[in-house]
Amino acid sequence: MATTRNKIGIWMDHSIAHLMEYSNHPFEVKTIESDFTQQEKIDSLLKGEAHLHSKEQQLQSKYYKKLMAVVKKYKEVILFGPTDAKEELFNVITADNRFQNIKIQVKQTDKMTAQQKHNFVKEFFSNK
Repeated sequence: MATTRNKIGIWMDHSIAHLMEYSNHPFEVKTIESDFTQQEKIDSLLKGEAHLHSKEQQLQSKYYKKLMAVVKKYKEVILFGPTDAKEELFNVITADNRFQNIKIQVKQTDKMTAQQKHNFVKEFFSNK
């Protein structure tokens, strides 16, 4: 059985997520990207707006499922970033009973440098 880790910060928007596990060691950042790229948007839009919306939902759902696979390995999670992607992911997670024992919080932030993201995660969890 996989071991449960303690805390992770996830800075995200609709196209990319930066995952930063909170620990005493230097931050190791992992990245998960959405498959809904600019080229995918253009190709889908050429087929019509309904196709674009359908393709976007399908790929966004796949992106959130990848993130949920990470989230379920932790006890505490902070989702943060400049768009409403974090709220969308939070809503999908809270609708799933498998995540009920995980403490998940959502914070609105602006675009951040890598160092600002690390500092945000460090400060968020060290104040607990």
